[in-house]
Amino acid sequence: MAGEENMHRHRTPERLTEDQARRMLATMNDVIRAGEEMRKLRAEMIKVFAGYGWTQEKIARLTDMSQPAVSKQVTKYRTERGTDDPEPPMRLALAQYDTPWLEGRLWGLAEEIAESCYETARCTRFVNAAARGRKRFTPRTVDELRRLVEEDLTHHQAQLPAAYRAAYDEISRGLDDPPKVTGPAPAEGSPQGSGSASVRRALAHRLQCDRLRGEA
Repeated sequence: MAGEENMHRHRTPERLTEDQARRMLATMNDVIRAGEEMRKLRAEMIKVFAGYGWTQEKIARLTDMSQPAVSKQVTKYRTERGTDDPEPPMRLALAQYDTPWLEGRLWGLAEEIAESCYETARCTRFVNAAARGRKRFTPRTVDELRRLVEEDLTHHQAQLPAAYRAAYDEISRGLDDPPKVTGPAPAEGSPQGSGSASVRRALAHRLQCDRLRGEA
């Protein structure tokens, strides 16, 4: 019997299978990817801040970067644009209806619901995953978040301000009927023409949170 056990042990490959390696690395890869995406988003936000006329010193302080690193990014964007003029400032009105902006607003609303009803909010897990960069905004995940938010608004109706439902209804209508662009592409600096999807999503998220808190 001992000899059979030794033979079986000898036959067992002492190395990871591909499936084991894939499972082990899945979380690590998510964290690494999220870090890369956050660094890219921060770099893009420098362009937005420069468009508001903020000094490189202020941008460096806000982004926790060195001023030479910020200067390098600003120079890079100016070279790409072929002009020393800054980017046109992005419009920050909450009522904009391109998809990334609406997704950001939905994310902000979900975050406020999770803060208000943390123990019981259905959207809390999604919000936490999005904050860690482990949830990406795709048509499928946006539909998932909409369902969770709607369930929370129904189950916590007495606890949540009416403004939460009003915000959700506006966001939902916009996502159901996105604007149809039939003419030429929006000009640089227009609401739908400025900023990447990730930048617009991040800005709308922040503005929606602040609006619901009465800070904007």
